[in-house]
Order: sequence, then structure tokens, then C-alpha cells
Amino acid sequence: MNASTAALPAVVIGAGPVGLAAAARLLERDIQPLVLEAGPSAATAVRAWSHVRLFSSWSEVVDPAAEKLLAPTGWVRPDGAAYPSGADWAGLYLQPLADVLGEKVRYNATVTGVSRAGRDRIVDADREDQPFVVHYTGPDGTEERIHARAVIDASGTWSTPSPAGGSGLAALGEKAAADRISYRIPDLKDPAIRARYAGKHTAVIGSGASAFTALAYLADLAKSDDGTGMHTTWILRRGISGSTFGGGEADQLPARGALGLAAKAAVDDGYADAVTGFRTDAVERDTDGRLVLVGENGRRLDAIDEVIVLTGLRPDLTFLNELRLGLDERLQAPTALAPLIDPNQHSCGTVYPHGAGELSHPEKDLYLVGMKSYGRAPTFLAMTGYEQVRSIAAHLAGDHEAAERVELTLPETGVCGGAGLFDQPAAAEETTGGCCAAPATLTISGPVTTSDGC
Repeated sequence: MNASTAALPAVVIGAGPVGLAAAARLLERDIQPLVLEAGPSAATAVRAWSHVRLFSSWSEVVDPAAEKLLAPTGWVRPDGAAYPSGADWAGLYLQPLADVLGEKVRYNATVTGVSRAGRDRIVDADREDQPFVVHYTGPDGTEERIHARAVIDASGTWSTPSPAGGSGLAALGEKAAADRISYRIPDLKDPAIRARYAGKHTAVIGSGASAFTALAYLADLAKSDDGTGMHTTWILRRGISGSTFGGGEADQLPARGALGLAAKAAVDDGYADAVTGFRTDAVERDTDGRLVLVGENGRRLDAIDEVIVLTGLRPDLTFLNELRLGLDERLQAPTALAPLIDPNQHSCGTVYPHGAGELSHPEKDLYLVGMKSYGRAPTFLAMTGYEQVRSIAAHLAGDHEAAERVELTLPETGVCGGAGLFDQPAAAEETTGGCCAAPATLTISGPVTTSDGC
């Protein structure tokens, strides 16, 4: 890096939890950040699930450097043992942090491309000596560009949910049925959204915490006066086993354990039936305009009114196309990081803290952090993201010893970030099993069907 490049800001893409933490860490190292946020305020993605509660507590979702930056304003972290909703996290912590950063955060700034100044991805000559050039559109659609010494992409994966199709591509007819398909956990306190699902037959596709939350929400609606006649079909691509609903009462994160138990109760109490081994291949309409899901083996499910697809998220890499990325071919995570987070091998409690070394790419001083660094792996947690950006800031400042040092100690059972039920009664704090452990056996008394030939 030459002297003129070193004087440039480090551009952070995204003003979410990890992006704002990156800005705080850069300032701590006397490196000027510039945060480009596509939305009109901080934490746009978090606000989109404001009605959902995290099952990580306040003590786990506030970055230490950010807290120091906020302290002179009189900001005090909420009760560390309490669980924030998305609205709490955004309003009580992330927006105040962005406000402290002031003009270092630009809103309604959508990044459209990143490259090396004067060098497309083919050119080798003097590549690392050239600053990055970041193209973005401003609030009025005007094209802008800025040069940067480094780029930290913390844009997340929220904008690119995975489709219903079992192949990873949209099922045939999925796009045409967009008026009946949602890819988000419904906010059933919103009258318009509540009316959309009340009294209807809804399919929920997915097997993670988001699907659990949707099942529990829909079961609660079915118990209410306006939920008469509604039912949910829960569609899983795999079968149901002892680990399907998580750790339950043995979970050392009580809010997460309660979430799995609530989803199990929805099935046990008859508010949902499970269809296992079903991979959606097509979405068709019957003569009444209702949707019919067709499996890869030709099996057709009963007609439904609405579909909620919660099959995970994936990174948008299109605006990084002129840069040289080193990504795992399966997870789309940095090559060195992928083995540490592979969901086939790791759960939330076995992901080792990591930093600049594992997050590096062939393109020097480019980093994907936070949810985006995990590609398609679902095991990310905020604390890990904060450790990522601490290490990267140290590396950019030339403090390689600090960059390589691990300054995050996780509980032995791990801390899984994610969404839990909001306004749920407090769960018992005394637990005995591992964080990610499941009961040895788990009986499903509700109706469960399997797809032939899968």
C-alpha cells in the first residue's frame, strides 16, 4: 500500500450489527471508515424482522468497541440477561451507534460494483498498489464512486433468501405464484398480514429456527377467534429425528429451546402436520387459484392458500464480480473459513473464533464479514462477527500479532445467534444438556407424512 492509498478511508458495506462494529474497530485503530448503507437507516435488515426476538442476550450482541464509542453519550447497555427483539436491537443500540458515527455513515447508498482503480479482474500489473474503487447510487439514483484503502463487505444475506425449489433454483411456477409466497417470518400483529393467514391453509417450507418461529406464530393464530379453520402443513426436505427440534429443555439457551418446543407443540397439538422427504419441484394453481406443490417424484400435496418459504439465505456476490474472491465451492464462504463452519460438521458450539487470516481473499484487503462471510452456512453468531472485524482492523493497522490473537471466548456449548419467539413467557434458566444437544428421543404425536421414493 502506498502513502496516498493509506490515507483513503476503509469502506464498509452495510450498517448492520457487524458493519457498524467494523467502523468502531477501525476508528479504534485510527483508520477512517465510511459505511455505505442501502437502506434509509441503520440496521435495515434487522428492522425487517423487528417483531422477532433473538435467542442471544444483550450481553452477546453488543460489540465492546462500539460500547466504548457510545459511552460518552450516556448510553447504557440494556440488561445483559434480557433478550432483545429485532426492534430493540436496532432502536436501542444500532441506530444510536450509527448516530455517533455521524457523517461516516451514508444512507440510501446502494453499492453496485467494486474493483481496483484502473484494473479489472484480469490485470495483474501493480494491482495491489491500486486503491479500490466503489461504485454506488445515492438517494436520488445518482451514480457515485469513492476510492478506498480496503473494503469490508458486511452487507449480509437478508436480501437474497433461498427459494422453495429443492434444487436450489426457484421451483417451476414459484415466481408466477409470488402473490401467494412469502420468504419471511410473518408479523401476525400487523392486521393486514394477520388477515392474510387467518383461517387459511398455509405451507411452511424449512427446518430451522425461522421455520420453528413461523409454525409457533401460526399455531397461536389458529387458537384465536379469527383463526378458525386454519391449518399449517410443515414441509421438510429431510425426515424428522431426535435433533429436529433442537435441544428443548436441555438447551442451555432457554429461549432457543423454548422455540423448538413451541414448534413441536404445534405439530403435537394438531395445528400443523409434517410432510417429510419432500423436495418442491413445481408450484401450480388449481381451478380455484389455490397453490399445489409438486415434489421431485411427482407427488402432489393438497391445495393450499399461502406458502412461507424459510429455506435459508445466500450471499449476493454480483457487485464483487470484478474482484478476485477465494470462495469454497459449496458454501460460498472464504476458502480457509469454510471447513470451520461447514454445517455438515459443525454446530453453533463448535465454530472456532476466526479473523483476518481465515477471511482473506486473493484480492488483498478485501473482506467478507458477518453473515455474508458464512455464505450459505447457518451457524453464524454476532459475537463471532465482532471478533472478525476486531482482527481485520488490527491487520489493516499493521498489528499482525493482535490480528492473529483470539480475543473471543465462547461458552463450551456455544452461543447460536438467531431468532426466537417474541413475547414468550420466560423459560426456565436451569438446564442440563449442551447448547446444541437434543434429547435422546423425541416423540412426534401429530400427523407426519413422508414422500415416496425420497
